[in-house]
Amino acid sequence: MNETVLEDAQYVRLLWDDPSTGEPREQIEPLPVTIGRSESNSLMLSSDRVSRQHARLEVENDQVIVVDLQSSNGTFVNHERVTRQTVQDGDVLRIGPFLITIDTEPLQQEAPVLPQLSLRWTEPGSGQSRDVTAAPPITLGRDPGNTVVLVGEKISRHHAVVEAAGDGFVIKDNNSANGVYVNGVRQKEAPLQPGDTLRIGDFTITVRAPVTAATIMEAAPDSTRLDASSQATLIFSADSDALLPLVQAAAPRRPEFPPAIFALDQVPVAELKKSGLPLDETTYLAVGGGLGSFAWVDHLVIFGADPAQVMAIGLESKPHGRYERLCRNSQIPPHERLRSDSGSTPDNIWGWPGYAVREIWGSLLHGRVIHAGQMAWRIFGEPALDQTYTPRSGDVFAAIDREAARIGWGRISRLGHVKAIRKTDDGRYVVAYSQSGKDGYRQCLALARYVHIGVGYPGVRFLPDLQKYREETGDFKSVVNAYEEHEHAYEHLRKEGGTVLIRGRGIVASRIVQRLYELRQQNPNINVLHLMRTPLVTGNRFGWSRRLVHNHWEFQPFNWPKACWTGEYLTMLDRANDQQRERLLNDWGGTTTADRRDWRRMVAEGLREEWYQIRFGAVREVARDEDGQLVTIIRGGGKLEEELRLVADYIIDCTGMEASIDTNPLLKDLLEHHRLEKNVKGRLRVASDFEIVGMRNEPGRIYANGVMTLGGPLAAVDSFLGLQYAAQRSVDSLAKGRAPGLRYLNGLRSVYQWLRWARGVAP
Repeated sequence: MNETVLEDAQYVRLLWDDPSTGEPREQIEPLPVTIGRSESNSLMLSSDRVSRQHARLEVENDQVIVVDLQSSNGTFVNHERVTRQTVQDGDVLRIGPFLITIDTEPLQQEAPVLPQLSLRWTEPGSGQSRDVTAAPPITLGRDPGNTVVLVGEKISRHHAVVEAAGDGFVIKDNNSANGVYVNGVRQKEAPLQPGDTLRIGDFTITVRAPVTAATIMEAAPDSTRLDASSQATLIFSADSDALLPLVQAAAPRRPEFPPAIFALDQVPVAELKKSGLPLDETTYLAVGGGLGSFAWVDHLVIFGADPAQVMAIGLESKPHGRYERLCRNSQIPPHERLRSDSGSTPDNIWGWPGYAVREIWGSLLHGRVIHAGQMAWRIFGEPALDQTYTPRSGDVFAAIDREAARIGWGRISRLGHVKAIRKTDDGRYVVAYSQSGKDGYRQCLALARYVHIGVGYPGVRFLPDLQKYREETGDFKSVVNAYEEHEHAYEHLRKEGGTVLIRGRGIVASRIVQRLYELRQQNPNINVLHLMRTPLVTGNRFGWSRRLVHNHWEFQPFNWPKACWTGEYLTMLDRANDQQRERLLNDWGGTTTADRRDWRRMVAEGLREEWYQIRFGAVREVARDEDGQLVTIIRGGGKLEEELRLVADYIIDCTGMEASIDTNPLLKDLLEHHRLEKNVKGRLRVASDFEIVGMRNEPGRIYANGVMTLGGPLAAVDSFLGLQYAAQRSVDSLAKGRAPGLRYLNGLRSVYQWLRWARGVAP
């Protein structure tokens, strides 16, 4: 929780998950709290199922009351519709698609935390290191009254001031004669970010990342004189204390890589060529090297691009390498089926024949007539007469391998870790990346006219209480994430039995339940506790459509309604403005699992036989008790258990992948350096053709696809078809702009290229 200063008013903490992304949200507000769709509310919830003035939380006789303000769709407390109701700590409000947990515990009153600025330099005469720490406002100039006195002819008496701005800092020019430069650009006022370079007269100042305090530094003099030859390092600290040992062991002024010229808004190509680093020049460059990059490269080559002028940089030799590993860890081996459609074929931009046709044909060739008939019935009867067809993961990966070989992916792709992307002064982009291999560590540069970013999810999401437990105990065996390798847990359960606690209720949780169900056929002494934050009685709805719910699981064939791919929802979102997009994504999104009969049967059977049990509540602590048992303490509110101890041998976190853009260093650097604007979901803002807004460098273009574009013109951005859709839109745009080698794929050219695909011949 962020440090907050509380007055005499009573506060509540409201916690919920973003309906479209699953990312946790938190807001602390003084009572009364108004909730609704209008921006005038204390808590604004963007959804067409939320009224403009929907509900209010207020205090009455030292109790918190929720009042429904005659909303259209009602206010629910623990899934019971109310008009006026007392709420307790841990109760859950349901307002439209939002599930909001109420925390009414008094918040600890603390003094405000003032951001600190630490300054270190070396005296040119004596060589002695000096340190100063001060809270903003920090004035810089040659007048002795300044916090920091800079001695030099180009320094004004009161040259500049650094002030606190939210959680960061901003520097302001006090009408100085020679100006204040941030990253080489003269600025009247500019926010300061880690890595920024300031120039004030002859002084060079580097902004560094926040540090955590460990020891308190003694108070520094009120002002300090710096000679014009000094190099100063500003260290921002979020704490009121400063870490003296870290300040004394300050890092070098500039990292060796990427080169120092990457601090400029536009990097001179001539300087890059003088850097001595290996420099490749190409026309098209894909950053990421995964399925998003593969979709873009596949379109480029089929549209006519010369493979010799296409490069892809990533961390895997195969485009599906990371995805296949995540599938395997989350219990989707080659014979199991993905949550995907028959026509979502990353190896085939035309989508025909789909995976169902191929599976039917393959079954007939091997004499499996009954299986072929079952698949034929499924594809023609879905979803009304049969469950939705989904392809086997092994079939998908094998098909991608064939297409990769056809387009020459092995020559296009190279292993590397991309560090930064910058505009150049000749209308291109330069990419800095490193390589580690048998030949050692190399630092490289690549120049390209057209760049595509498809980096996928930054990492595995891990619930904070489970992460805290692992950090404190070092126990990485009994508390695991479903996307991590954790086969040891299943092997132990198969031999010894035990209890597993599952967190989360999406598609991955279904896979884990299936694996545990299969293990019970070998050892019936396996039990499952499924912890959910709140009961789920009715499914999310949009218009006349409502999702199916059974046993507190919400079902839907795919992670988004199918019309989000090629139907009316796609058109609706593409034409919407930011506010409309946020509402639509909130109403369409949510945590769901596939409506598979076998999964529903397993859960129903488990509940009936009591080896599978569901518990509701918010986690207060995860720890080992005196007997060494792994205990999860939960607390609910209202009619839920006030406090309950859940004992398990293993805890498996099934809450998904991390999707915040700030957790990806490359994208975070891109946004901060180029001062790009995020979209309504805090992701990359892209145009309808998936060009990153603000990154155009005429005639150069830079595009993106995948989860980092959610909030733009497409909802299903992280699906196979979503990656292909974004790739097609961007390559169509390039072809329209007459990018080198590209031609529209229309009519006879499309048929010709499909025939080459069908025969396995290179485009």
